[in-house]
This record gives sequence, structure tokens and C-alpha cells, in this order.
Amino acid sequence: MMTDEEWERESFRNHLAVLLRKAYYDARKNGKRMTHDEQEFEENEDINLRLLLDDIMKRRYKPSRGTVHIVNKPVKREIFAAPFRDRIVHHLIYNLVYPWWDRHFIYDSYSCRVGKGMKMGYDRLDYHIRSASLNYARPVCIVKLDIQGFFMSMSRARLLELAIRGLKKQYMVKLDSEEYKMLKFLWTQIIMDDPVKGVRVVGKRSEWDDLPPEKSLFNQPPGVGIVIGNLTSQLLSNIFLNELDRFVKYRLGYKHYGRYVDDFYIVVTAEQLPQALRDVKAIEVFLKSMGAKLHPKKRVVVSDAQGVEFLGAYVHRGYILPGKRVTKNFRQACKDVESGARDVSSVVSYMGHVKHFRHKKFTAKAFDAAAWEYRY
Repeated sequence: MMTDEEWERESFRNHLAVLLRKAYYDARKNGKRMTHDEQEFEENEDINLRLLLDDIMKRRYKPSRGTVHIVNKPVKREIFAAPFRDRIVHHLIYNLVYPWWDRHFIYDSYSCRVGKGMKMGYDRLDYHIRSASLNYARPVCIVKLDIQGFFMSMSRARLLELAIRGLKKQYMVKLDSEEYKMLKFLWTQIIMDDPVKGVRVVGKRSEWDDLPPEKSLFNQPPGVGIVIGNLTSQLLSNIFLNELDRFVKYRLGYKHYGRYVDDFYIVVTAEQLPQALRDVKAIEVFLKSMGAKLHPKKRVVVSDAQGVEFLGAYVHRGYILPGKRVTKNFRQACKDVESGARDVSSVVSYMGHVKHFRHKKFTAKAFDAAAWEYRY
């Protein structure tokens, strides 16, 4: 006959098996079979899920070694890819903690949140400009700032502290529960793992030659930096910068504030601008206390009459236009389709994106309308 403790543990094991199965399906990317290790895991999915379950229950789980490669679009950066087994664990953690964190993030945090994204980001900036200017009855200014080397500069110890602090609040009356203990263990394993150790480089090392040192984990001191792209990394970035969000909104008192990953803005009246510029110093001090710093070359102060670029869009008074990168890529896609280098679906995809902007003149300049009418 099982003791109460053994019964509780067995009950949790069954519960965790269900959670892992859901995380597994989530990690399968809607049924697509993309990677070799994903296919390998699926060949014996029941056995592999049971082994993963045992490793988590017995606290033997450790992140596996992944791969790293360079991508050049939209900008050159370093991408670490976690093995499929670890991506299941990422989804497991995310499914259990994201709903709680989402309720505690500020409304104007847009990145990697259900129902939000880039479009909401520039739409909300447009809203804040209209609101602060009383529907353009008075001039306002936009102070736009960026954190330098954000993912590469995060202290993993500080990040673990914030994640566990949130976990304790989430499980306030259940700190002795198996689920809390498991999540605390998994967060520690994921956050404190050194992704560079044992990683397999895909491609040539020479591809890193012109990548700025602050954009590579290979150049960071021990205990600093997390990978870009993991589901948990996206959530952790919001957990980390939730501290900044609350500092700017509630300590400094800026109502018209928004952030997408490490790119954020404050909208103020012309009279408030001198104070806002002084508060940029306070933001610098706050970020320094967290081991981060503002990018010295990405500080923009403009009036609403000039318009401001944010998340690939130009936000002007009463309308939004595509930004430089979208414009360049869309024009190149049109040229590639004309030459036969690309399928027309690439242009259709861009059209679906630019329809959110004032786009008629933009699309007319990107390709000859008469030629496309003839083509169709």
C-alpha cells in the first residue's frame, strides 16, 4: 500500500505525462517534420517521452547540445538551435508559466505575446501619439531608445532570480507542490546552461568574422547572455524587461510608453520633453543595475510631425507607412519575380503585410501595375 507521499508523487507523474504529451505536440510545429532529431524522436515517441519524463522526475534532465549558425536576413545574427527534446521542455515550461506572467506584464509590451505582435506595436504608438497630442491639437515628441546587445548582455543569475521570484508568486500557497519544485528545477537547468559549451557549428567559422563581438555569445563573459530564438528565451526577455516597463510607467510616471523586445519609446508633450531627456539618464542607471545599457547610436528624439520609424513602419500623423527594410525587401521580391528567380507567392506574402499600411503609392512604385495586370 502506497503512502500519501508516494501516492502524491505517482499522481503528479501521471499529470506530468499528460503535460509532456501536450508540450510534445506543441513542439512538433503543427505536424511539420523539419529536423532530423525531430524525426528520430518521433520514431519512438512513447519510449522517448517516457525517458524524458523519468529524467525530469528524477532531476536528471540537462539541456542537450545544439547547433549554431549565422543568418543574414533581416540582419546578420547568430542563431542557436536547441534539439527537439529540449524544445519539448521549453513548451512544457511555457505552457505552465506564460498565462500567469502574461497577466502581470504591462499592456504595452508587445513582443512574443498571444494576440499581440509588431502590428499592435506600431498601432499602439499611433494611438499614444494621438492621445498625447489630443488628436493632433498640440505637438508631441517621441523618445525612442534601444538596449545594446540585449540577449547577449543578460546576466543569467539575475534572470534566474526574476524567474524564480515570479514562480514563487504564481505558486504562493503551493510552494511544497511537485509542480513548483519541478519548474524551479527546469528553470535553473534552462537558464543557467551555457549554450556555447559543446555546441556544433553549422557552416564556416569565417561567417562570424564580420559579426560585431557584442552580437555573439562566443564573446561574452561566463554567465552572461542567452540564445535568441528559443521559446523560453522569448518569455525570459519579457520577464527581464518587465522590470524596465514598470520602472518607466510607475516609477517615472510615463503613461504613453511601449516596448517590443529591446526597442521602446516614450511619447511626451513638448513641455515634458526636457524632463523626459533627464529621465533617460535615470533609465540608463536603472538598466546598468540590471547589467544592461542603452545603445549609444540608437537614441531618437523626433516630433510627431516628422514621423518615427518603429518595428518596420513609419508612424506619421494619422497614417502609417512601410519602413525602409520592408520597402527594400518588397521591391527586391518584385524584381526577383519579374526575373523568374522567385515564385509570385513571395510578393503575395508582402502584399498581405503592407495592406496594414497606407500602401497604394508604395506598391505602385514597387512594380509596374500595368505589367502585373497583364501577368494575371
